[in-house]
Amino acid sequence: MAKIKSDIEIARKAKMKPIGKILAKINVPDKSSAFSPMGRHIAKINFEFLDKLKKKKDGKLILVTAITPTPAGEGKTTTSVGLSDGLNTIGKKSIVCLREPSLGPSFGMKGGAAGGGYAQVVPMEQINLHFTGDFHAITSAHNLLSAMIDNHIYWGNKLNIDENKIVWKRVIDMNDRALRFIDINTSGVAKDFKRVDGFDITVASEVMAIFCLSNNLKDLEKKIGNITFAYDKKGNPLYAKDINAHGPMTVLLKEAIRPNVTQTLENNPAIIHGGPFANIAHGCNSVIATKTALKLSDYVVTEAGFGADLGAEKFLNIKCRKAGLVPSCVVIVATIRALKMHGGVEKEDLKKEDVKALKKGLVNLERHIENVKKFGLEPIIAINHFVLDTKSEINTVLKFCEQKRVQVSECKHWAKGGNGATDLAKKVVAACNKRKNKFSFLYKDDLKLWDKIEIIAKKIYKASKITANDEVKNQLRNFEKNGHKRLPVCIAKTQYSFSTDPKNKGAPSNHEIPIREVRLSSGAEFVVVVCGSVMTMPGLPKVPAADNIKLNKKGEIEGLF
Repeated sequence: MAKIKSDIEIARKAKMKPIGKILAKINVPDKSSAFSPMGRHIAKINFEFLDKLKKKKDGKLILVTAITPTPAGEGKTTTSVGLSDGLNTIGKKSIVCLREPSLGPSFGMKGGAAGGGYAQVVPMEQINLHFTGDFHAITSAHNLLSAMIDNHIYWGNKLNIDENKIVWKRVIDMNDRALRFIDINTSGVAKDFKRVDGFDITVASEVMAIFCLSNNLKDLEKKIGNITFAYDKKGNPLYAKDINAHGPMTVLLKEAIRPNVTQTLENNPAIIHGGPFANIAHGCNSVIATKTALKLSDYVVTEAGFGADLGAEKFLNIKCRKAGLVPSCVVIVATIRALKMHGGVEKEDLKKEDVKALKKGLVNLERHIENVKKFGLEPIIAINHFVLDTKSEINTVLKFCEQKRVQVSECKHWAKGGNGATDLAKKVVAACNKRKNKFSFLYKDDLKLWDKIEIIAKKIYKASKITANDEVKNQLRNFEKNGHKRLPVCIAKTQYSFSTDPKNKGAPSNHEIPIREVRLSSGAEFVVVVCGSVMTMPGLPKVPAADNIKLNKKGEIEGLF
């Protein structure tokens, strides 16, 4: 058997085209007013050009989501890239819209996020590392507000900030559990202003969420100004605009807010912009990127992080609600390997055929199908093919989908690129061209925040109840009293289970969802509900991906996958 090439080996041999030629395929002219090159293979599209597209008809929006993730892998990004290549292969104009990878997972457990095999976006190393510097700009903007808060207190505290009610942590784009709780001002000239602080990871920053939910620079500045960073000693909320932080923060994001364009291995356009986590934020690429792609192509393929219970739910309830988007089709990615894990098979035993465990694990896929249908959408199942999948196992999933009356496609884009996803592409086109779907949100704006949380917990997670202490309940009531009742809720919980126990695979029901804390994201315009033991600053695993990342003798990066 021939040696299977690693993702980075495949990416390194890619025959990339100059970015101007990629943009020409979607009618972006090679003029300075249309885009700004960021090297030979990456560009940022300029707002002057985007303003000219406003009256252009939108293409079809395709959401790619997945079953509950496992260490076996599902390949949601790989499938998104493969599907977009597949659409272009059958003669359709398609753009894939993805999130930018975070350095935390790249050097932690997950590794890179640029696709895999022959369904990748390139240049892979740049995308997985610093890319165009957007995340650094977001980190700087976020921490500027932190610096201005402590500076305001140091110079007299005119706003009467209650130092015990500062709700704005600092951020860094790295997994570092040691920074979760820190003591600041312990010595030096500011020693009279000691307080407890901490760091979240950049992708959990409200600035990141705002960045991805803004329509333009003016909207970005307005939303940043509405960030609640603390409360005064009378209990009144204080906003970033009260401390004059919204102007300079927006200045730091002026270039980052323009969408980034790269290409797939097959030289099809890819827009990669923004990257909020889906277990602690809303998990979708920027609204600006999605809307840009809809104006420039007939079919836009985008993904939402983790399983459909987190990523798709937030894409539909938060991003679509805020941006006025309506998906034409939803694709749920599943692998035989992951379904067997949901059926009780350990990772080291996945190479063996096990139809019995597979059938047991199909309850997870079934739950995600049911959940997507609750939004009035009909899903298509994409079986992301692995080389060790057996015919019996594939047929088991095909038969299951037939019984459930859902479209299904066996996809081989990892090995064959766009040619391996043409069947899925044709089914997606057919679904998009059917009569208008019956898309609707899971809950209405005017419900109480507690009721919105309960609806998600019971309808999506199949929990029997949600629980919280009096402090959390009082906070929710205060949010409503301060005018935030109509905001959607963003559930922060483990991505590995419908429950809050990551070990509870399959499709658990009648469990309890304990709410640990709630956070108001008044700028991003949603309420974050932290459940179970999920962390907004992850830690590195015992053996992080960083252990194997290095430069070889040729100066090339190794170990980044």
